Amino acid sequence: MLQDVKPHLVELRKRIFISVLALIVSFVLSFIFYKPILHWVTAPLESALVQANKIVKKNELGKWETSDINATTPASTPAAKQQLEQNSSMQLSIVDKAIKGANSVLTNPQSTSQEKALAQSLKDLANYTKKLAKESDNGVFWGSVTTNQIGGVFLVALKISLYASIFLSLPIILWQMWLFVAPGLYDNEKKMALPFLFGVTIMFTIGVLFAYYIVTPFGFQFLITFGAFLYTPLINIEDYIGFFAKILFGFGIAFELPMIVYFLALVGLVTDRTLIGFFRYAIVIIFVVAALLTPPDIITQLLMAAPLIILYGVSIIVARIINPYKEESEDDEEPQEPKTDAKELER
Repeated sequence: MLQDVKPHLVELRKRIFISVLALIVSFVLSFIFYKPILHWVTAPLESALVQANKIVKKNELGKWETSDINATTPASTPAAKQQLEQNSSMQLSIVDKAIKGANSVLTNPQSTSQEKALAQSLKDLANYTKKLAKESDNGVFWGSVTTNQIGGVFLVALKISLYASIFLSLPIILWQMWLFVAPGLYDNEKKMALPFLFGVTIMFTIGVLFAYYIVTPFGFQFLITFGAFLYTPLINIEDYIGFFAKILFGFGIAFELPMIVYFLALVGLVTDRTLIGFFRYAIVIIFVVAALLTPPDIITQLLMAAPLIILYGVSIIVARIINPYKEESEDDEEPQEPKTDAKELER
């Protein structure tokens, strides 16, 4: 018996080795290019901070602040706001003078190369300072991404490299699983199982992209703006990475609903009639799953629950194609006793 199982164990070890190797290679590549990955990960947060900044500036702060905060917040009184505007104008004026002075040195033919290099550095610094002053508007609303650990950025690089390696190596891992299982399947089973593997990868990717481009911009903006009138948002990058990964992987897993139904219908466990009858309970389960897989805010939960309800409808169509409900035909009823002929009775 051991001799019969040994070839399968060797094949399984080979597939696991290739999967682990793909994971390690993906991790190394992700760690080498962690900066663009980190920029991609933090882009929704930075965009939300900018949008929240604009929203806060359009509203009157007095409507959102209490009397105690008015007494302590630097920009809460009209006099303080006027003083901040004057300081901002003075700073921009000094920066403009520095730029003009640098330009005069650069355009002067008698200036030495060393003086021109120093003037160019001063001009670049002045332009950068001017850009920051315009973006921040002198601190009416401050928001930034911070770290509270000495090796915080290094740990963040390891985390995002691990998450990125899992995502990048997922198709290879699924393919290795297929190569291990495929020899034991019939041809018709292979034709049905192969779309399942491709569908799992595609739906997971769609879920991740939906979370990144649709959910995070609205969710982050709502969460940051909600308390931005009272408190300054200082986002800890270590906490943000885990928070961000939970959203992306949560949506990736949630979007596998049609593929799960495809598998269950393939083995004959569910039909389209079963899913239609279970719809009311499915709504409750969907909202519970959305609450578990998303942050504790109603916006993100609704943004997950709404597409899940649509995907449940898609799952009904999938079940109807793979394993439709069949009503009992008259042939399945109990056969009636045959009528005896009168002539046969006489005999």
